[in-house]
Amino acid sequence: MSLTIIFIGVTVAISFLAWNNGSILYGFTMNPYQVFHKKEVWRMLTSGFIHSGYAHLGFNMFTFYFFGRVVEQIFSYVLGPSANATYIVFYVSAVIISDLPVAYRNRNNPNYNSLGASGAVSAMVFSSILFMPLNDICLYAIFCLPGFILGIVYVIYSYYQGRNMSDNINHEAHLYGAGYGLLFSLVIYPEAGPAFFEQILSYRPF
Repeated sequence: MSLTIIFIGVTVAISFLAWNNGSILYGFTMNPYQVFHKKEVWRMLTSGFIHSGYAHLGFNMFTFYFFGRVVEQIFSYVLGPSANATYIVFYVSAVIISDLPVAYRNRNNPNYNSLGASGAVSAMVFSSILFMPLNDICLYAIFCLPGFILGIVYVIYSYYQGRNMSDNINHEAHLYGAGYGLLFSLVIYPEAGPAFFEQILSYRPF
């Protein structure tokens, strides 16, 4: 079975469990104060497997389903037997690393909380863009753009929203996840970098 499907199943199950058990929801949420001052380091990982509601869970898992499967297939093609282990390391580490800068900055703020797989999902999206930058990504099945153009728009949007923080969403995790997705993919398959630029230079919008 696809590892993406397994991760989605685990995330959905744990999210539903947390919604019905406040102690699990609290114990799994990423609270930097608890992480750094009380050494509850597991929160950096478990927070990626719980969500704030149906919309949050649905959007993240819907996106993860499409892009995660693409990355899984690409890893299988370029890495062979080590693909599954690498994919697991990629996703798990993306959950942690995408939240780490914001967590460190808020380590003395006991009221800061964060949850969701958005950073890890962003890593998957941008890994896919690195390997296939000209593939169209469609928003609401209507508005479609090549992946690398949508990626640029996404980075700009996340940067400004992260500075604004008016919607209570951790946009910085999206940004760090995107960067980590590119970096991880380049480390495991450096040839993806030159291939990316070759595809970009061949792009003809009309």
